[in-house]
Amino acid sequence: MLIVLAFIILFHVAAIALLFVATIHNAWWVVSPPGGNVAYSDLWYFCNATCYPVEKSHTADAAYLQAVQATMILATILCCISFFVFILQLFRLKQGERFIFTAIIQLFSALCVMIAASVYTAQKDTFHVGNLKNGSYGSSYILAWISFPVTLISGLMYLVLRKRK
Repeated sequence: MLIVLAFIILFHVAAIALLFVATIHNAWWVVSPPGGNVAYSDLWYFCNATCYPVEKSHTADAAYLQAVQATMILATILCCISFFVFILQLFRLKQGERFIFTAIIQLFSALCVMIAASVYTAQKDTFHVGNLKNGSYGSSYILAWISFPVTLISGLMYLVLRKRK
């Protein structure tokens, strides 16, 4: 049972790490012009030689970008909260009970990641105008999509998991 518990904790920590990297790292969109410098764009900044805020990110025109920002941050926060709730329930639950509250929070985290990545995918033409249209998805975008099944599987594991001796 200790091995299963260690695996579940490591799986959850991996989900948290994926969410943090996907939210913070500046590689949601990568532009590689021929013979030019590679430019990166994330949810907040566009960086080539220097970094500056995404154009019009504070206006109503960028509501989609703000939705992606909010749901990625919410997913990361919910994943961290579910980890702490799991640790608390590990010591507080009676033998034979399930980790339902932890599972619900983790499944909400998975839902938030899916919403963020889906909105970014559907609205990429709204985010990237001009020279940025010739880019491709970056590593943070891919990590966001990878973190969705990881958090979903983690939440489902908590639904199945019972506290044992």
